[in-house]
Amino acid sequence: MKPITFVLLLLSVLTATACHKPEPAPQSDEPFIDSVCLYRPGDYGSANWRIPAILSLDDGSLLAVNDKRKYNESDLPEDIDIVYRRSTDHGDSWSEPQTLIEGQGRGRGYGDPALVQCANGDVLCLFAGHNGYFASTVADPICIYMCRSTDRGRTWSDTVNLTSVVWDATSGYHGAFVASGNGLRLRRGPHAGRILFAAAVLRNGQNVSDNYVIFSDDDGHTWQRSQRAFAAGDEAKLIELTDGTVLISVRRSGARGYNRSTDGGMNWGTQGTWPEMTVNACNGEMLRLDDTTLLHSIPNSMQRENVSVFTSNDEGQSWHSPVLMCAGPSVYSSMTLLDDGTIGFYVEKNPSGACELWYYRFNREWLEGNRRR
Repeated sequence: MKPITFVLLLLSVLTATACHKPEPAPQSDEPFIDSVCLYRPGDYGSANWRIPAILSLDDGSLLAVNDKRKYNESDLPEDIDIVYRRSTDHGDSWSEPQTLIEGQGRGRGYGDPALVQCANGDVLCLFAGHNGYFASTVADPICIYMCRSTDRGRTWSDTVNLTSVVWDATSGYHGAFVASGNGLRLRRGPHAGRILFAAAVLRNGQNVSDNYVIFSDDDGHTWQRSQRAFAAGDEAKLIELTDGTVLISVRRSGARGYNRSTDGGMNWGTQGTWPEMTVNACNGEMLRLDDTTLLHSIPNSMQRENVSVFTSNDEGQSWHSPVLMCAGPSVYSSMTLLDDGTIGFYVEKNPSGACELWYYRFNREWLEGNRRR
């Protein structure tokens, strides 16, 4: 192939697969927001895409992981791959998708990735595999798997099965999965360095889930399970408060649930709800912006629409000033704080029914200027 022909072909492929390339963010305190569509239905030979997780790493790179739902938009046990892309310029450009783990047919797929970076620099991705959650049994369970990257998300290890950490045949439960998005690494107090993920665990004989936390003090090589964090919950997320307390936010239909742990996630207090965040039962994300500000993304509706970012200035006691990120149908979202203080936001949008996955980047000035008082 002649060089000029190859260049033209490469340009045509890049143009076809990119939905929109944002301009580099201005280096000032002026408000800005950029966006780029990373996946649309039909891209890279996949009918659908779902379940975003995004994490800013210690070398300044960005890692975006999600489900590649090849044949339909349904959850496990469908045939699903987990794929990832990396960016080294805050999301202005992205690598081509790579496969973290490939599904091998119905009942042998993988989905719902969740990310954390350990104190030693390793990146862990936890995800579900095989059976569907509500169909899980002792004989044919939905499994919790972990893969590890020692090179900031470029390559990944074989799977480690963590299912037995969460439940077994004598536990009173028969299925579990970890909520997609971000896990948590503690940075304060006696448990600094501990990594945690929140799991939904299905009660025997009931269509009801409880929340537990699994945690590791050795960068994910061994794991423990907490006491019950929330009764009758669902997908949940964790954040560390300035005094070292761990806050869990729990998916519910209606007022969002919460609880707190003062011993690094092992034991939990009295659960409650946030009436000011009465929303659709959906997965969202929490993010610490600074020592006085927490953010929480979630659809600001009783429908799966209008994903917004709420703010708390009292360490999660209350939430206010939702900023609309995605008008109209929109679902799961994940957030991360970039090394320049801007916010990376990875979200499902459904303008035509099927999910598109979009990456947004915005600064604090934009967020504050668009708050609904």
